[in-house]
Amino acid sequence: MILEAVHVSDFPQRHDHIQENATFSNFQGCFPRGGEEDQRLFPRMPTKFMIIGHRGSGMNMLQSSNPRMKSIKENTIISFNEAAKFNIDFIEFDVQVTKDGFPVIFHDIFIQTLNQGEIIEKRVTELTLEEFLSYGPQEDSLKVGKPLFRKTNDGQMFEWKVEMDDHLCTLEEVFQKVNHSLGFNIELKFDDKKDYTEDVLVHLLQLILQVVNRYAKDRPIIFSSFHPDAAVLMRKLQTLYPVFFITKGGIEMFKDIRRNSLDEAIKLSLAGNLQGIVSEVKAILRNPSVVAKIRHSKLILLTYGQLNNVPEVVCMQRLLGINGVIVDFVKEIANAVSDMNQTFEEGKEEELFLLGKKISEIDVVLK
Repeated sequence: MILEAVHVSDFPQRHDHIQENATFSNFQGCFPRGGEEDQRLFPRMPTKFMIIGHRGSGMNMLQSSNPRMKSIKENTIISFNEAAKFNIDFIEFDVQVTKDGFPVIFHDIFIQTLNQGEIIEKRVTELTLEEFLSYGPQEDSLKVGKPLFRKTNDGQMFEWKVEMDDHLCTLEEVFQKVNHSLGFNIELKFDDKKDYTEDVLVHLLQLILQVVNRYAKDRPIIFSSFHPDAAVLMRKLQTLYPVFFITKGGIEMFKDIRRNSLDEAIKLSLAGNLQGIVSEVKAILRNPSVVAKIRHSKLILLTYGQLNNVPEVVCMQRLLGINGVIVDFVKEIANAVSDMNQTFEEGKEEELFLLGKKISEIDVVLK
């Protein structure tokens, strides 16, 4: 499927953009820090276009021929602090809770290792903290961890080898060791194929909140989740930090209808007093008019997906009024956005027109 080209006329004009932003509060005022009173909705949208490092410096795709997808181990202290070297606002990472009650950082629901020639697969949430940390490189150089493998969506198995490796870590460790300049977008990770009672969800969320409340201090925090009930419950359990609902916006269909469209995401977010939506970027590009609907609903809109590694696609979103992007190629996108912001600030009308024209001619292939 080919996305219909988005034309320059569809973008806000530069003078409209500046006039709107002049009335907005600054970026920090949009995301409450520790000690500030709760707000049902942010009174102003963010002025700054946010760049968020996906799992730190980018996710790992072990099957990819692109070396950048196998450069730094995702969701590790090294990955987070490497991302901090660039002009970004947040890092995004996935949190699950071990069976003995410790929030840990890991994306996949299952973790794999090799034992006597056989792949052994276990659910992360059915491991103790000690068992979880025994996989992969060890913080103690005198210890040898279990070899770490990863299964792709199509069932292929790869040994998890990257250029810059690091040990698995806990949420507490991330708060203590990651550059304090970075905000945290904490994705609350749950198994799509598993049913959770409200009591179980509340218990797991409270364990995560205990760590956040103890260590966050004045670090900006966003909670987000694909699980509709988890997102709504996190909002009910605390009113200090914003909560976002993550959706694929119809790119993939689920049993829970609330996950199947951006209209449903808006409905859930408003009913649950959430602050924003994180959408697969393809869903937005297929229907750019939904951006205005989300903004009219006073919701913040972020996007994720591999298309966010294309600078022109990110610049398109900046012009459409999207509030921020989650990206793997942190350095490249940070530089591209910085260049674009400078163009706005210097009022280079001709460059803006040429940029808009270039973007309008891009055919984005939606697989």
